[in-house]
Amino acid sequence: MIRNLWEQLFSRFLKKYRLTRYFSKSASLDELQQSSYAQQVSEQLTKTLRHASEAPVEELIHETNSHIDGLDEKDAELRQKQHGLNELQSEKPLAWWQHLWYCYKNPFNILLTLLAIICASTDDLRGTIVISSMVVISTVLRFWQEAKSNKAADTLKSMVSNDASVLRRNTGSKFTKAEAINASQQSKNLFDIPTKYLVPGDIIKLSAGDLIPADCRLIETKDLFVSQSAMTGESMPVEKFATHQSENNNDTMALDNIAFMGTSVISGTATAIVITTGNQTYFGALAKRVTDNDQVTTSFQKGVNSVSWLLIRFTLIMSPIVFFLNGYMAGSWSDAFLFALAIAVGLTPEMLPMIVTSTLAKGAVFLSRKKVIVKRLDAIQNFGAMDVLCTDKTGTLTQDKIILSKHTDVMGKVSEPVLLLGYINSYHQTGLKNLLDLAILEHASSDIKMDKLSYTKLDEIPFDFNRRRMSVVVKTPKKQARIVTKGAVEEMLNICSHVEINHEIVPLTPELSKTIITNSQNYNKDGLRVIAIGYRDSEVEQDKTYSIKDEHDLILSGFLTFLDPPKDSSIKAIEALHKHGVTVKVLTGDNEFVTQKVCQEIGLPSEHIVLGEDIDRMSAADFKEAVEKYQIFAKLNPMHKERIVTQLKENDHVVGFLGDGINDAAALRTADIGISVDTAVDIAKESADLILLEKSLMVLEQGVIEGRRTFANILKYIKITASSNFGNVFSVMIASAFIPFLPMLPIHLLVQNLLYDVSQIAVPFDNVDEESLEKPQRWEANGIGRFMIFFGPISSIFDVATFLLMWYVFKANTPDHQTLFQSGWFIEGLLTQTLIVHMIRTKKIPFIESCAALPLLAMTAVIVMIGIFLPMGPLASYFSLQALPLTYFIYLPIILLAYMVLTQLLKKLYVKRYGWQ
Repeated sequence: MIRNLWEQLFSRFLKKYRLTRYFSKSASLDELQQSSYAQQVSEQLTKTLRHASEAPVEELIHETNSHIDGLDEKDAELRQKQHGLNELQSEKPLAWWQHLWYCYKNPFNILLTLLAIICASTDDLRGTIVISSMVVISTVLRFWQEAKSNKAADTLKSMVSNDASVLRRNTGSKFTKAEAINASQQSKNLFDIPTKYLVPGDIIKLSAGDLIPADCRLIETKDLFVSQSAMTGESMPVEKFATHQSENNNDTMALDNIAFMGTSVISGTATAIVITTGNQTYFGALAKRVTDNDQVTTSFQKGVNSVSWLLIRFTLIMSPIVFFLNGYMAGSWSDAFLFALAIAVGLTPEMLPMIVTSTLAKGAVFLSRKKVIVKRLDAIQNFGAMDVLCTDKTGTLTQDKIILSKHTDVMGKVSEPVLLLGYINSYHQTGLKNLLDLAILEHASSDIKMDKLSYTKLDEIPFDFNRRRMSVVVKTPKKQARIVTKGAVEEMLNICSHVEINHEIVPLTPELSKTIITNSQNYNKDGLRVIAIGYRDSEVEQDKTYSIKDEHDLILSGFLTFLDPPKDSSIKAIEALHKHGVTVKVLTGDNEFVTQKVCQEIGLPSEHIVLGEDIDRMSAADFKEAVEKYQIFAKLNPMHKERIVTQLKENDHVVGFLGDGINDAAALRTADIGISVDTAVDIAKESADLILLEKSLMVLEQGVIEGRRTFANILKYIKITASSNFGNVFSVMIASAFIPFLPMLPIHLLVQNLLYDVSQIAVPFDNVDEESLEKPQRWEANGIGRFMIFFGPISSIFDVATFLLMWYVFKANTPDHQTLFQSGWFIEGLLTQTLIVHMIRTKKIPFIESCAALPLLAMTAVIVMIGIFLPMGPLASYFSLQALPLTYFIYLPIILLAYMVLTQLLKKLYVKRYGWQ
């Protein structure tokens, strides 16, 4: 029962702010799927969404006082005042008093508060003041550090906001003009605005890669597929329509003309009207239930939890032993009880929350200077623990500046018609424009740009990752309907029946197909990406809607080839990551030849490349071996990437994933640490834990080092505190068994513990040995326990030497002279506890081979001076201490020096046997 109570209290202490993200690793909705969604959200919201699904579009627009061309800007401002920002309330920061309470309410502070109350009830004013000071210092420092960290994080995160393309009338230059709009659809009232400014009644445009920013009724759709996995757990995307198609009206999630906040567009385009925003959305109602429950503990929190439970178990075992020993020997059970409570405090790392927060905040500030936005502080430690980095190729290993190098027919002859077709396709598409489209649009001559004016768009068939192509349908100058399709060579050959060579159209034979594939592969081997262009003309049919079924019997016109050269820094970055124990694996949707060429140039082993189709044929055992053995995976779809990341995690790796596309979102969520860039699609940014303002592997290498430095300092504090506190308590047990009075009063232990904790404030700023940064680091509670038991009792040897010194040399061996005895041990105990920090903060020789940072040295010096001043100064009587003979300070350096020498010798033995994390 006691253990369960402690676990509940401690789990609450370990939580960070309840940050609800649309696609959060920790805020899973799986628990909610056991009951019907209709029971989880308000009846009114369900009715609202069902009515929106059933009502005709014109009626819905009328009911919402909206307009097909969008809201008037003034009307939108009034609605925003009425409905508030389009944000989940759980994302809002705590009030200062709530934050202060949050910083206070951990088991350590509760224990100290209980002890302070007991001291106050027994008229122990000094004990009450000291214990209260420990609570105040721990709480205020944590409050200050977290407030500063959160303010910096909010400032950084405000730089990465998600936008929505919305129709607004009568607006000025307040918002940015939407870019991905073609000429025939372009209007003066389409703007990109932050999603938080959306209001009910807004008309928005959706395309592949967008997060759906609110609950919406779809007005127009074009091959729209939406991922609802965050809401329903479904792995496959669902198709959405402008009118409700299903007969199921009871399940709100089955309304296939309603798009829900928090879901994402996989492919296609749509126009929609916003129905509900913020907490009034379906997702907002579900998210509130999630945040009302406990969050899933992260791996970082599990590590802290396991270590803290180790210390709590020692406390629960040793405090009763000390209580009975002192009660039996001294005869005063009330004093023994207070002393046992002081021992419990001595074993309690009450500064742990502050140290963890300070160290993580320092890491976040460092990374911000390297243009890395940390969305979740715990991710910094995961950064340091990462031993496998999976990354896409384009823009990460390459320069992210794609250039259209050639436009040829299938035989390699320069062809202007191919360029015109490519330009028409890229210009008229309204879906997800990528770097290839931008390269085509930038490369085209002014003549080409004029020629496209002769073509009027009729329809579009958006891109998706299964068929790997997209089409637009235009009306030609000859009044024909021309479907223009671009895509991967193999996929284009599957839908072409003819090919254009030297301006002649000939049948596409199997032999010619092989020649075309060979020619495209030759381009690939030169490091060029190849896109094939095809077309087909037909008669214009009024009101015809084109679909994937119309992509057949095309004429293959030629190739567009693109150059994406490797970055100069890629070789150095990969070498640096390998040096620090991080294996880099390339996961790309590009073909194997281009990937191989790029990987050869940057020094990655490229003799064997695993393709997506190979993965589909592998057994579970073969796949498990392949992800370990090989470093390059090409022609992958999103599910392949997610499977690889999942398997690596199951193989006991800490996996990072760097991606920026919609096809990377699943892998980003699955990875231990998701990394994206500020130019990524919305869903990628929401899925990531870190966002790079500069897409560079060198930044990642620096982040890995900082993550390991952060973890090393957190671990340093825990190991040092645990071992020194354990040593003190072990010494107390020895003294309690043989000395007829308390070896140290509770107030002495409390003051000693307070001074030691203050000295540890500088630990987050300490130096870390280079050797500790070379390999990934993980939590090992057993290793920390072994470290504590090994090094803790060493101090007890010299504590016993101090007991003998005070007992025999200074004759402090009766209750009348116990204050002298206690003063002698107070100084020696504090100095050994403080100085040992420098001995076991490194496996090297302290002060010579490895010196602590200046802040830690300064804090050590200050605490040592205070520790000597208290018994020797005017405050001695107030703390029940007394001045020591000057001869004591002749023996003291000998004891301290012997302690340091023995610790250094045994440290070498420990490193040889167990290593040094």
